Amino acid sequence: MLSHDRIWAAIDALAERHQLSPSGLARRAGLDPTSFNKSKRQASDGRSRWPSTESVSKVLEATGSSLEEFMAMVRGQAAGAGSERAAPGSNAIPLLGFAQAGAGGFFDDGGFPAGQGWEMVDFPTAPGGKGVYALEVQGESMLPLYRDGDVLIVEPHAQVRRGDRVVVKTREGEVMAKILHRQTARTIELSSLNIEHENRVFDMTDVEWVARIIWASQ
Repeated sequence: MLSHDRIWAAIDALAERHQLSPSGLARRAGLDPTSFNKSKRQASDGRSRWPSTESVSKVLEATGSSLEEFMAMVRGQAAGAGSERAAPGSNAIPLLGFAQAGAGGFFDDGGFPAGQGWEMVDFPTAPGGKGVYALEVQGESMLPLYRDGDVLIVEPHAQVRRGDRVVVKTREGEVMAKILHRQTARTIELSSLNIEHENRVFDMTDVEWVARIIWASQ
């Protein structure tokens, strides 16, 4: 039996299968990026809002998924062979080289993994939340804290506080790992991991997203 919750759960599962957030999935399908937001799933008077058949059709076409696969997700069944995601329960998460992260096409506007080109890497414990991913350090710009080849685990959902190690992406496409020194409604101040590199200050309007580093393999 179809239900409101199961239809939306299937859309969320399809997004996760393709390493997208719900907004990233909507964008890939040519829809308004807010189409699948949680706030759009209930009307102001409390009535349930359902995705249109046109929206579902566009999503399936954009992801190359079949109606049968989508209905399996509605029923709560695991995706079949050929899924781009690891099987449910796996500790594998998407991995990308730091140098490639700023190239464009790898993240949605919220800082969640999107698009193609990601590898998969085993995380030593269960990921902290949806959208967790890994960035591999390349070069010596983060010494002495992180060395070439170290893997940083990043969680976009995690709350960020002063003193946290974070990954920041600017609207110009620059991606960097820094220490959050101070953040206000207007600016963000970042301390460099390497004393040979300058600290940075940005207007928040110039920052696309900030995500916390929750773990590092060293």
